[in-house]
Amino acid sequence: MTRAWFVFIIGFISCQKQLPADLIVLDGNIYSADADTSFVSAMAVRGGKIIFIGDSTEALNYMGDQTELFRAQGKFIMPGFIEGHGHFAGLGGSLINLNFIKTKSWDEIVAMVAEKAKTAKPGEWIIGRGWHQEKWTQPLFASVHGYPLHDALSEVSPENPVLLSHASGHGSFVNAKAMQLAGVTKETPDPKGGTIVRDAQGNAIGMFEERAQGIIRQAYNIYLKSLPPDQLEKIWHDGIVLAQEECLKKGVTSFQDAGSSFQEMEWYKVLAEQNKLKIRLWAMLRQSSKDLTKDALRTFPWIGLGNDHFTMRSVKSDVDGALGSYGAWLLAPYTDRQDIFYGQNTTEISEVSAVAQICMDHGLQLCVHAIGDRANREVLDLMQTIFNAHPDKQDLRWRIEHAQHLDTADIPRFGKLGVIAAMQGIHCTSDAPFVVKRLGAFRSQTGAYAWKSLLNSGAVVTNGTDAPVEDVDPLSSFYASVTRKRSDYELTFFPEQSMTRHEAIKSYTLAAAYSAFEDHIKGSLTPGKWADFIMLSNDLIHCGDAEILNTEVLKTWVGGKLVYSKE
Repeated sequence: MTRAWFVFIIGFISCQKQLPADLIVLDGNIYSADADTSFVSAMAVRGGKIIFIGDSTEALNYMGDQTELFRAQGKFIMPGFIEGHGHFAGLGGSLINLNFIKTKSWDEIVAMVAEKAKTAKPGEWIIGRGWHQEKWTQPLFASVHGYPLHDALSEVSPENPVLLSHASGHGSFVNAKAMQLAGVTKETPDPKGGTIVRDAQGNAIGMFEERAQGIIRQAYNIYLKSLPPDQLEKIWHDGIVLAQEECLKKGVTSFQDAGSSFQEMEWYKVLAEQNKLKIRLWAMLRQSSKDLTKDALRTFPWIGLGNDHFTMRSVKSDVDGALGSYGAWLLAPYTDRQDIFYGQNTTEISEVSAVAQICMDHGLQLCVHAIGDRANREVLDLMQTIFNAHPDKQDLRWRIEHAQHLDTADIPRFGKLGVIAAMQGIHCTSDAPFVVKRLGAFRSQTGAYAWKSLLNSGAVVTNGTDAPVEDVDPLSSFYASVTRKRSDYELTFFPEQSMTRHEAIKSYTLAAAYSAFEDHIKGSLTPGKWADFIMLSNDLIHCGDAEILNTEVLKTWVGGKLVYSKE
């Protein structure tokens, strides 16, 4: 090496050291969640990105006159949680409308609607979401397949149509006024992929499963179209503001939205470009194949808009419904139905295949909702066929959303094909009281929420809550992932499928980032990545199981900026 070159190198290093950090975190218990899963005590941030992670003494080399110094006092710091599958606008709506997630009886729900009806204008729709008949502790006076009859609901809301979505989103319960507006009678046929639940006399009880919800939604959409467009946008925007606040206070710094329209994509784009998105949003487009024309997709994908705050590079489809509403598509019949019932194929496989080909042609990710073992097999078969037809296309990172119930023969196929299992830990323990009832013991033990089997076979498994199906709180889902226990119910659901603490954090950080092609910019506390991190009251790697649920999010940073503080 020449003397001139040596002097240049020393000078360059010296200049680099003179560039101060915007923020230095000292004396922390910092879990990097990178490939080495190392613990360090300090981190330095400049321009919103991590420039150093290591020892506190070394971090002080990045100190400058304007550097903010934060002493963590030994608190646990980790990458911000990435909600791997949720509904962002739906979360916002749940914070505005009636929310039934914590309800324990049908009477409680009817009472909430009755209270809302007191202030609602005649003809105004009353909207709610989050109920689940399997979580009610009070028995029903009369029921069909475990669902109530609409009479009590209709009685308290005679002038207002009521639309109450099942927690899963795969069914809706309505009152007489809503059915009247939708023109529902005894003669109304069940649509393909859906069921109008009826009593012994053939009368609709108020429950509309899967595609049958469209009958009611048509009437609701007519009502929405009667409202001024700016009012609709304001309602949507107000929900987004609330959703952001809810995520940040619960340590969620990134959110993977599982299905938005072209219009919502445009609204998100504007928010990102105006720097009004406080979290990083990655969204799936949800449209039919006939709407996914070359002209409609000409500007996509959108990647990293607004300083990596918004990306749209994927399309979502579905093949079945949810287990709780008997919509999961199964290889063998449900064990708790008197009729021989295999669930619902909600979208024709030919339509999903058409969407898949469009994704392949336009360089977009395909994300397909599949819950039952038949549904997962059909999607794996479809993806394998597409992959074989395009051997030149590699690293596609196509995803199956939920992947909840699998035949053991299909578990190794995820890793072999490179298909990501985008799962939700909290669904396991939330559904646990009725899974064996629906599927029987063998199917439940060998293929239900089979995280460990999937990981052991080489699959990438992500985590989330499917909010607003469940509370967006990642700590509850993390607890479910590592214990397979419910906090309110004496039940442990086949604990051999539990994740380790390291695996569970990875599923909520680096694996989730990988599943969105974003592992190079986030998901671990690594120099060069965005400084999206949180400080918690407990060390999630070493604390006791019970302490996980007592953990509090103390602070949340996005891009090195403090955006939430419990204080």
